[in-house]
Amino acid sequence: MDWLSLSLLSALSLASADACSKKFLGQYSAPEMVLVRFAYSALLLAPLLYFNPLPAVPLAFWGWLALALPLEIIAMLLYMQAIRDAPLSLTMPYLAFTPVFTTLMGYLLLDEQVSVQGLIGIILAVGGAYLLNLEAVGRRGWRGGFKPLRAILSNRGSRMMLAVAIIYGVTSVIGKIELQYAPPLSFAALYFVLLGLLSLTLFALTKPRTLHVFGRKLLIHLLIAGLFTAMIVTHFMALERVETAYMISVKRTSILFGVLYGALLFGEQNLLRHLAAGALMVAGVALIAV
Repeated sequence: MDWLSLSLLSALSLASADACSKKFLGQYSAPEMVLVRFAYSALLLAPLLYFNPLPAVPLAFWGWLALALPLEIIAMLLYMQAIRDAPLSLTMPYLAFTPVFTTLMGYLLLDEQVSVQGLIGIILAVGGAYLLNLEAVGRRGWRGGFKPLRAILSNRGSRMMLAVAIIYGVTSVIGKIELQYAPPLSFAALYFVLLGLLSLTLFALTKPRTLHVFGRKLLIHLLIAGLFTAMIVTHFMALERVETAYMISVKRTSILFGVLYGALLFGEQNLLRHLAAGALMVAGVALIAV
């Protein structure tokens, strides 16, 4: 299978896992939803780690890993709460801001220059966010100015997904560093097995009642974890075949799949406008990443 097919399959798997989580786990707490996604996926990925063991790596690898894992759990807690409580069409598109924040952090912290193409990409992503929230303009029409962008901050789900995008902007940089030391499939399997073990330990100590989740909806949990695992495996298989920038640009079509799921499964309104906004954001990602 070529990298393009793998990237699209990864995008569809992610959007499907999110839609299933929203549909079937709506009464779960965010920690319970995280356990479904991470703990079950760790179980499914353990054989992959066994057959693709991690090679010898320097101490720096483990230091970066120790930094990334807690951030990943915080991001997933926010992610799960956002898709549970808010429309997919008003939350998923904000994942497009991940490369925006990566680019901006590179400029602020590393003095990396933003190209004209990258700047246009950022403008497109912000434009997509504006289009998503046009209903906030109200009777004032286009004279509402920045009201749609201010509406992002008043929508709790959008705020949480923006926070997720910021954290993923950091962890994506860490992931690139880690891949200098380990093959993609070995790193992916180790990373998510450790995430499963860490989240299980953390919630067992702080919120032991969340462990009751393992006695419910086994088939649904395995379905969601299976889709999430498929996303992980196809993501890293695609990375082995093409440059990261191209792969991430295509994978962000998960935004469009998420908007479609929102309309088809949950009756979310304004499909055409939300698709147009998502397409703008995906185009922005492509310009920033490529």
